[in-house]
Amino acid sequence: MPTLLVIDDEPSILHFFRRAFPRPETTLLTASTAAEGLERAAGGRPDVVILDINLPDASGLETFERLHQMDPRIPVIFITGHGTTATAIEAMRLGAYEYLLKPLELDQLSDLVERAFEISRLMRVPAVIPEGTETRGDSDALLGRCPAMQEVFKAIGRVAPQDVTVLILGESGTGKELVARAIYHYSLRDQRPFLAINCAAIPENLLESELFGHEKGAFTGADRRRIGKFEQCAGGTLFLDEIGDMTPLTQTKILRVLQGQEFERVGGNESIKANVRIVAATNRDLEKMIGEGTFREDLYYRLNIYTIHLPALRQRGDDLAMLTEHFVWRFSRDLKKDVRCIAPEAMEVLRAYRWPGNVRELQSVVKQALLRATGPVILPEFLPAAVRGAKHGSEASDQAGIDFHGLTSFIQDELRAGTTTLYSDYQALNDKHLFSEVLRHTGGNLSQAARLLGITRATLRTKLQALGISAGISAERS
Repeated sequence: MPTLLVIDDEPSILHFFRRAFPRPETTLLTASTAAEGLERAAGGRPDVVILDINLPDASGLETFERLHQMDPRIPVIFITGHGTTATAIEAMRLGAYEYLLKPLELDQLSDLVERAFEISRLMRVPAVIPEGTETRGDSDALLGRCPAMQEVFKAIGRVAPQDVTVLILGESGTGKELVARAIYHYSLRDQRPFLAINCAAIPENLLESELFGHEKGAFTGADRRRIGKFEQCAGGTLFLDEIGDMTPLTQTKILRVLQGQEFERVGGNESIKANVRIVAATNRDLEKMIGEGTFREDLYYRLNIYTIHLPALRQRGDDLAMLTEHFVWRFSRDLKKDVRCIAPEAMEVLRAYRWPGNVRELQSVVKQALLRATGPVILPEFLPAAVRGAKHGSEASDQAGIDFHGLTSFIQDELRAGTTTLYSDYQALNDKHLFSEVLRHTGGNLSQAARLLGITRATLRTKLQALGISAGISAERS
């Protein structure tokens, strides 16, 4: 479980955090002075630190600098009751993760801490490249024995120590972020921050601010200066996922950073140096986009210093069995299920499937199967209907009680209607079933549901909103 350290001299604030982050979901450490907080940080190895700006024995900035010296990868969130202070802004400029104003709002705080936990995990948990087939541990695993994956491992080894831009290409769900993390962990910047940003998940009008920050008053709602990812990640590695979805304006600004290693905040005129290594990824055909005029050719050449191509899961042969075994072991532990293996008949069903969502889809399928499993072995009937349909078209049902014939009718109706979003619509149907079942299992507790699903609480809330699912009143306790 993640560890949160709160350093604040107000007993009411410490009490608030004890209620907001109860065990067993979070290990909470508290301190009321800077000296006590630094001692707990040294002995407790927190994943995230909450730090008050005004402490009785030291300033927040001095305490932050001491924490930063211990480990610059720890996300530090400042809290202040004194409005937008220069101290908080200066700390952000030096690498703090974020700051919040008192009084604290539970939803905002929970989402921010959840994101900070995830950032901390990405920096601390290595993307393991094992030499053998055994992959037991708390780490994510970049697995593969097929020739294409062996070439990927070699490419990571060649480029990781070199301080150059890397472009990772591959279909959605092939593990591009894992490769980016492996490059980071084997690089000379591995003791500095690693931040990831999905360019497709952030609205166009917010992405530029997220990357470069903004000045107070730069646009409607900009009530304070914001430090962007490039400043937060100084000296470290910034992973730009789905870079093919960037707007032309943002592409131009990224090009300037790559060319001159400097940028300006939105609404500002101060030139800021950017000592950041860029690792970018996309599932788009950038060369085709260049021909269509939707991606800058000069940016492509700046990104394409070294390219790593990731194979689709359907191209990886027996890696499917290795990955399935690993996910069964890993998620059985997370979901507290005593499932030890997958039946040969179920494995044959998985082999017959085309895996349009690649490894990410396999993870989802294994989790769904584990949630349905009633014994120590995953049987074919525990697999989702869409997967079973690849070999046994008449089996199973979705959440609405539709058998596979009904799903086939849904697909055919969509095709006749000329749909261009069939995969996402079909996936949404499966997602709605999965999330609804997990929320029923957790009684609406979002934090527990997110942990079972292997996603962040913020991501779960976004998914539920997009799918029109209500977690119910009980979710407010999470």
